[in-house]
Amino acid sequence: MSQTTPRRARGGPGRSGLRFSAWNLLLLVPLLMLVTPWFNKAEPRFLGMPFFYWVQFVWVFIGVISVAIVFRMTRDEPVTEGPDRLDVDDLDERDVR
Repeated sequence: MSQTTPRRARGGPGRSGLRFSAWNLLLLVPLLMLVTPWFNKAEPRFLGMPFFYWVQFVWVFIGVISVAIVFRMTRDEPVTEGPDRLDVDDLDERDVR
């Protein structure tokens, strides 16, 4: 009885699941909120809140938008055909051919 080795989902031997995309650099933008001296002041006020507080709320939205953009631009489309497509039998470890 011959055994077949399952194919990898992406690429050949030595290829890891980590990939770099230039879109990931957009995730550095929300880290700018950590530089508090840039916005550590009371004026201008918005709805009675000092600048320091309401600008942090703005950074939350900037962070959410950044993550959403990176997610949409870097997600993989499902592989429907081709040599990289795995069948259920390829993933089943109990199936010995």
